[in-house]
Amino acid sequence: MAELNTAPNLKSPDDFYESLIDLHRDLTDEQSELVNARLILLLANHIGDADVLREAMRRARAGIETAAQAPSASMRSDGNPRRRGRREAS
Repeated sequence: MAELNTAPNLKSPDDFYESLIDLHRDLTDEQSELVNARLILLLANHIGDADVLREAMRRARAGIETAAQAPSASMRSDGNPRRRGRREAS
C-alpha cells in the first residue's frame, strides 16, 4: 500500500495556489463547490488508492468541528446561516 505524502511536493506552490484561486474567480458559492467536488473526484481517480484517499480524508477532517459541535460557527449573530467563503458586511 502506498502512503499519503504530506511532505512539500509542489515544484511551484505559489503558482499552484494562484491557479486554484483563478479556478474559482467569478463563480457563485454553489459553482465553486461543484468545481471543488469535480476536482476532488478527478484527483482521487488519478491517485487511485482507496487507503491513501481515506487517510487524506481523515487528515483533512481532523480538528474540524461539526455543526452540532459548534452551532454558533454556522450561524451569524442575526440567526441566519453563515455563508462559506464570503466576508460579512460590518
